[in-house]
Amino acid sequence: MNIKRLNLYKRLRDFKVPGTVLDNIFSEEESAAVLIEAFNALIKDGFNDDLAAEEISKMIFKELDLDPDHFIDEEK
Repeated sequence: MNIKRLNLYKRLRDFKVPGTVLDNIFSEEESAAVLIEAFNALIKDGFNDDLAAEEISKMIFKELDLDPDHFIDEEK
C-alpha cells in the first residue's frame, strides 16, 4: 500500500471527512490522483500537512454539499 495515500486518508479522517466518501474517492484512481495532486500543491505552496488536509477536507465538503457539523455529531 502507498504510505502517502494512507497518510492523506488518515489526515482527512482527522478532519471528519467520512470514510465512505474517502473510500469512494480513493477507489477511483483518477479521483485519488486529483486529490493527491491538490494536497501536494498546497504543500508546495507552504502549507504544512495538517493545514493542507484541512483545506482539502473543506473542499470535499463544499464540492459534495455536505455539512461537516453533521458528521461531527454522528461520531460522538
